[in-house]
Amino acid sequence: MRVATTEEMRAFGARLAARLRAGDLVVLSGPLGAGKTTLVQGLAEGLKVRGPITSPTFVIARVHPSLRQGPPLVHVDAYRLGGDLEVDDLDLDASLEESVTVVEWGEGLVEGLADDRLEIHIDREAGDEARLVTLRGVGARWAGLGPDFGADTPSEPPQD
Repeated sequence: MRVATTEEMRAFGARLAARLRAGDLVVLSGPLGAGKTTLVQGLAEGLKVRGPITSPTFVIARVHPSLRQGPPLVHVDAYRLGGDLEVDDLDLDASLEESVTVVEWGEGLVEGLADDRLEIHIDREAGDEARLVTLRGVGARWAGLGPDFGADTPSEPPQD
């Protein structure tokens, strides 16, 4: 899917949040400046969690509690992590079941945390602010992921 502006990326994140629930793992990948944190800002808005949402590059992980009895958002930046052992040190699996966990730069590092996950890759379009967003569902939870998932017109969320 093509996302033309940062405002559209945040809006996409807010729509996507409506389909997320406690226990979901979202793995974000893409080059520096692709819009991963901007997407998380939209997810946080949609999940109604306490902010502000900034890149957790130097603190590695932040927990944003819900403002409305929903799941907290665990926002992780794995950019500076050296491997599986450092991921294990974060103890993300301890809060995975009750949180929505979003990991920037998590590709190749956090897949072992859950059998089911949503992988989102964001790429820049040449010479433009637009981004190309690719979603890939892994596991039974995301088996119903269709091409319109997260688009402007809501579709039914995947069911277990």
